[in-house]
Amino acid sequence: MGKSVVEKLWEVQPEAEIWWDSSPLVFANWRTQMIEQASDKGEMSAWLDRLFNENNAPQDNLVRGVTTNPPLSYAAIKDNPEYWAGWIRDFIKNENCTEIETVFWSTYKEIVKRGSEVYRPLFESSNYKYGYISGQVDPRIRHDVDKMVQQGEELHAIAPNVMVKAPGTAEGYEAIRILTSKGIATNNTLSFMIPQFVACMNAIVAGKKEAESNGVDLSRWRSVITAMSARYGTLGDLQKEADERNIELSETDIRWSEIAIFKKACRLVSENRDYSGKMLLCSMRMSPVIDGSVRSWHVEKAAGSDVVYTCPPPYLKELLTDGSHLEFEDHSDEKVPQEVMDKLMKIPYFSRGYAEDGYSNEEFNTHTALVTTANQFKAVTQEMVDFVAKQINQ
Repeated sequence: MGKSVVEKLWEVQPEAEIWWDSSPLVFANWRTQMIEQASDKGEMSAWLDRLFNENNAPQDNLVRGVTTNPPLSYAAIKDNPEYWAGWIRDFIKNENCTEIETVFWSTYKEIVKRGSEVYRPLFESSNYKYGYISGQVDPRIRHDVDKMVQQGEELHAIAPNVMVKAPGTAEGYEAIRILTSKGIATNNTLSFMIPQFVACMNAIVAGKKEAESNGVDLSRWRSVITAMSARYGTLGDLQKEADERNIELSETDIRWSEIAIFKKACRLVSENRDYSGKMLLCSMRMSPVIDGSVRSWHVEKAAGSDVVYTCPPPYLKELLTDGSHLEFEDHSDEKVPQEVMDKLMKIPYFSRGYAEDGYSNEEFNTHTALVTTANQFKAVTQEMVDFVAKQINQ
């Protein structure tokens, strides 16, 4: 049987990593649905078994890590609501606790814990290179350094392969610095543009120096910086500011804006000798359509780069089906067309996001893509809190 599109992407740069962007607890049901809907069930089954199968030797699975957050963990609850309703009621009874936020946070940590156990064998067998699972601090506290650090320590205490996701706010970068100084692996989320990526590298370098001076064990530490690609181009002010300047942006122009930022970020990471970590690409889309053929430029144009691609189930489904025709070659050194860059640089939203000093740390907090995404995360987190509250009030 032929190789899947994901295998083809990885083979261009074997140091790149494919991660699962959801709780590992939903993988089994997703796999079943994928096979049931496939025109060639045997081929799909083989593709998915090579992505991840608990019966494989850990190093034989293509998926090498996991990103989650409270909304994605709520997806695990929705995947099996009766079970989790029962678990929550048992927790309430056993712990004699009816405080909604405490029960919510304990439920979230339990989901992270179970996910970490799935990837712990890979973490151990790879000598802590792979097998990390990201657990995110509560999206509702993105401006509270002390609470983010406290939650980060709690998440990391679950298992050594739990990596803490912290937001790209001014306060979030201070939390990342502190967590790094304690030897805790981090994933910078809610990050979209070059000034944030630079701020994250600076925070990591400072925190690492502090850890080293204090003799902190960094053998199980790691850093990744997330670029929320399509969210940058579609949830922020790119189109709005283009319209205000009578600049016509095509679908390909918008995709190039996101790709340009990611490519520059990869270059800055490779040039920074003090920062040891990787860029992580998320929020990819099946886009644009070229000559009637659907493409996925986010991964096509990043192919060949030593990065992490984290794939949520809906995108991975599209990639394996609608994108099965895609072929990959090394595009890591490909330049964005100059005429496209000239157009984009006339838009402050892009030109400031592309410049290393385009925003101050304090200005990150009001960036439209960040605020919009954070509010979405908060809303879904509240849905999980409401589910917990329902069990308490029964």
